[in-house]
Amino acid sequence: QVQLQESGPGLVKPSQTLSLTCTVSGGSITTSNYYWSWIRQPPGKGPEWIGAIGGSGSTYYSPPLKSRTSISRDTSKNQFTLQLTSVTPEDTAVYYCAGHVGRITAATMTSPDYWGQGTQVTVSS
Repeated sequence: QVQLQESGPGLVKPSQTLSLTCTVSGGSITTSNYYWSWIRQPPGKGPEWIGAIGGSGSTYYSPPLKSRTSISRDTSKNQFTLQLTSVTPEDTAVYYCAGHVGRITAATMTSPDYWGQGTQVTVSS
C-alpha cells in the first residue's frame, strides 16, 4: 500500500544544491521502526545509498556523502526531502526515495521494501 513519489528539478548547475522531495502515501513517515531513504544510481553503476530518516526523525548518512547531505521531513505533508550541496557532474544519477521496514543494514540499504519510481537529475552547466 505504501507508495513514494519523487519530485524536484531534473537539472542542477555545478556547485549548487540538489533538492528533492519524496511524498509518501499509504503510510506515515512517523511510523516507528520505519526508515525512509534516498538512493541514487549513476549511469552504468550500481545503486548507492545516500542516507535515511527514521520514524522518530533521526538521520543517518553515508560517510562519503555526509558532509554534503541533509535529509529532513515535513510530517504535516508526509514528505521527506534530500538536499545535496556543492554538486558536480559526478552527482548525475537517477535518484530514488525508498522505505525500509525495520533497521537498515549493509545488506538491505540498497534493497528497500518500497521504491519510488526514480527521477533523473543531471548536473551540468
